Amino acid sequence: MILILYICFNFRNLNIMNKFFLLAFMLLFQLSSFGLFAQNSNVRAQNTLRMMNYNVRNGIGLDGVTNYQRIADVINNAQPDVVALQELDSVTNRSAKVDVLRRLANETLMYPIYSGAIDYDGGKYGLGILSKVKPLRTGSFALPGREEVRTFLWVEFDRYIYCSTHFSLTEADRIKSLEIIQAWVESQQKPIFLAGDLNAEPQSAVMQLVAEHGKLLTNPKQNTYPANKPACCIDYIIGNKADESRYTVVGARVIPEAVASDHRPLLVDIIWKQPVASIFRTKPYLQNPVDGGITVMWSTTVPTYSWVAYGTNPAALDKKASYLVDGQVISNNLNHKIRLTDLEPGQKYYYRVYSQEIITYQAYSKKFGETATSELANFTLPTTKTGDFTAIIFNDLHKQEATLKALYKQVEDTPYDFVVFNGDCVDDPRNEADAIQYISACNDVVKADHTPVFYLRGNHEIRNAFSIGLRDLYDYVGDKTYGAFSWGDTRVVMLDCGEDKPDDHWVYYGLNDFSGLRQDQVRFLEKEVKTKAFKKAKKRVLLHHIPVYGAPGEYNPCLELWNPILKKAPFNVAINAHTHAFSYHPKGSAGNNFPVVVGGGPNLKNATVMLLQKRGEKMTLKVLDTQGKALLDIVL
Repeated sequence: MILILYICFNFRNLNIMNKFFLLAFMLLFQLSSFGLFAQNSNVRAQNTLRMMNYNVRNGIGLDGVTNYQRIADVINNAQPDVVALQELDSVTNRSAKVDVLRRLANETLMYPIYSGAIDYDGGKYGLGILSKVKPLRTGSFALPGREEVRTFLWVEFDRYIYCSTHFSLTEADRIKSLEIIQAWVESQQKPIFLAGDLNAEPQSAVMQLVAEHGKLLTNPKQNTYPANKPACCIDYIIGNKADESRYTVVGARVIPEAVASDHRPLLVDIIWKQPVASIFRTKPYLQNPVDGGITVMWSTTVPTYSWVAYGTNPAALDKKASYLVDGQVISNNLNHKIRLTDLEPGQKYYYRVYSQEIITYQAYSKKFGETATSELANFTLPTTKTGDFTAIIFNDLHKQEATLKALYKQVEDTPYDFVVFNGDCVDDPRNEADAIQYISACNDVVKADHTPVFYLRGNHEIRNAFSIGLRDLYDYVGDKTYGAFSWGDTRVVMLDCGEDKPDDHWVYYGLNDFSGLRQDQVRFLEKEVKTKAFKKAKKRVLLHHIPVYGAPGEYNPCLELWNPILKKAPFNVAINAHTHAFSYHPKGSAGNNFPVVVGGGPNLKNATVMLLQKRGEKMTLKVLDTQGKALLDIVL
């Protein structure tokens, strides 16, 4: 805080590069202070545009003092993305050979674009635009003016074109200017915003003509001139009517600056509406198909109100579900997790997800954009009437999409009921974008919009900045990284071994307590093996990332803690990973009370995929490499 105050008090005395670095530091400081809670606001900021207009009278204030810093301060305090400026000298004698726009650019750290209307006093006199980002293209053309030639300056950016102008004092010239501008506007493809001093009041013939093709974004009832006692409005920011469906105005005001110039500056904030085709960031994917329910998850690029429509008739999805907490729909968010409950096992359900962009979310005002709709998908929950199923199990992909696709190619022709990613698949997630990218790749390959997916945590999912954020993208069974579920008459138990080094290892910086997590699972296992679901199951499968039995290395805390329970538990198989080398440990070969199968690594040469199938009383496990060769094919 002391450093920030120092920067504020000394900003004027710093050179341009130092100002740049200090402003960058302040921005990073601010973003780090908000952390993950700023996620939505950051997304919204990327979709927000703040436009400013200011007739600066060449920096000559109503007190008769020429003060460019005062003008720059007004701009810096407003923090616009782009500024249209009028009445600017460029190296005239009147301005003591100062390039006024360049001076303002240096003080605001913005790009300057200038258009001289006339030669004046040894230099030029005209208008300009300042922008935070470098323009793609710029251009200008003359407009009629009987007192002096006027000019029109346009600057093109990725999403829009911003224009600055200063109309003649003669009405006939102003009307002719509108005709010239309109002809130019019709030749452009991007949304256009016109800002300037039009020298015309709201009820004038000129502004009535403006209304035919343009939409006032500023409030004409807020006067702009003269600055000390505004009596009329002659300054405007205007949008093209043909473009108004692309954005929403969320704020417009006149800044009450009464001295720096003879005009008051204008500000307009808009939010770009996300096109329907760009609202979804991911397809929906299915999670947690237990207890007569299933969770539908997906992500959007902008904050939305989202829901799921579902039913048994694909032509009439008669049920709707949102995410409700304490009677309130959770919305205005990017990641969506909606639970469908009271579903009938064995019944085929159809569903679509919907996301409507939320432009603004205020206490008494909410504005909405377009609604995106997913393709029709379906799912079927398991039933106890049949015990047959097929599961596909991947492990240790380490974000290798080529490996995932090569393995899936070997099993894609086999109908399957659910998919397991048994750890170290979404490894070392740096940030949300990093995690979503690979989760989406996994989901898309295995068609997770139709087939539920279980993501088990390996030790690499625990690492890096977004590791705990994976909870927002998964729906764990029982809301824990370990748990159990039944698929037909088979019981599946999932465990979380934590990290592969002791908690006090230096690399964890004292931020882990996996000893406690493993101890929690001792109690979980003690209860699980006594449940009716476990005892009555025809088959029992144990899934966890780091092998308890047959694992290399000296550090194996799970063996000490869990073995007293597991050595008596009648599992048919334990399916593990972590070692990056396929191995098979028959029952009793490593102190294990059941067969242990360990999957391969992330490389095409050693990667494996497993097919776990149950047909009647028979359960089989097949392990395939990327070429389709069966490394193991056993009856359990």
